[in-house]
Amino acid sequence: MNGTMTPVDWAKRPIQKYADFTGRATRPEFWWYFLGIVIAFIVVGIVESILGINHMIFFAYGPLRVLLWLATIVPSVAVGVRRLHDTNRSGWWVALPIVPYCLAFVLGGAAMVGGAAMGSGVGMMAGAGIAGIFMFIGAICGIVLLVFYCFPGTPGDNRYGPDPSGAAGTVIPAE
Repeated sequence: MNGTMTPVDWAKRPIQKYADFTGRATRPEFWWYFLGIVIAFIVVGIVESILGINHMIFFAYGPLRVLLWLATIVPSVAVGVRRLHDTNRSGWWVALPIVPYCLAFVLGGAAMVGGAAMGSGVGMMAGAGIAGIFMFIGAICGIVLLVFYCFPGTPGDNRYGPDPSGAAGTVIPAE
């Protein structure tokens, strides 16, 4: 099955498994889907720029881009979870970069608001520093997650299901 799939087939697979967080996803399934999403966002951004609607929402996003994001967020998280399952890791690792960004927003934002309320530029700068530190930690966590996505899947069955690339020990030649 895997030897006959085209890149487009691999890219469509996460959409077909829209909210399936169980099982495993191979590297081609994950990376071809990711490439397809990047291309879709570029095309939608170009269309929005041509139509002049690219800064309608929060002065940064166009409505088509927001709709595309809303339509693809669930399959994107699902394929990320299944990719982590293929490397024998828990799907909860996808939350790794989210936690520091939330802390940056909550703690840094609270310190900035508190500094502004007191009329203290030092308090605002401290809040910005706290937010910056947590955002840096979030970026590091994102890199760790990217490395996990690049690891090969565990050969054979693991605790998340059978090997999606074929039988254990079978080598699929490059075409």
